[in-house]
Amino acid sequence: MGCCSTDGSCSTTATVETSPAATTVYTVAGMTCGHCEQAVGKAVSALAGVTAVRVDVPAGLVTVSAEAELDDEALRAAIDDAGYELTGRA
Repeated sequence: MGCCSTDGSCSTTATVETSPAATTVYTVAGMTCGHCEQAVGKAVSALAGVTAVRVDVPAGLVTVSAEAELDDEALRAAIDDAGYELTGRA
């Protein structure tokens, strides 16, 4: 196979495809304010492999993107240590 694509263009730049990040939504109880959002976000972001965290306080949801599927028990421990309760996956 040459460096030319099927559309006739040429490229000397290698393309490396990586598997997409695992994204999971969790339900978390006890969050009521901006401080809660920051505390949960900081705790979850500290876990190995986490690439992004989005905390939706009014809905009680935490969306976590990671390099691979996270261990629910490690996530539960981090959230519990921050003072909140992981109640499951959404």
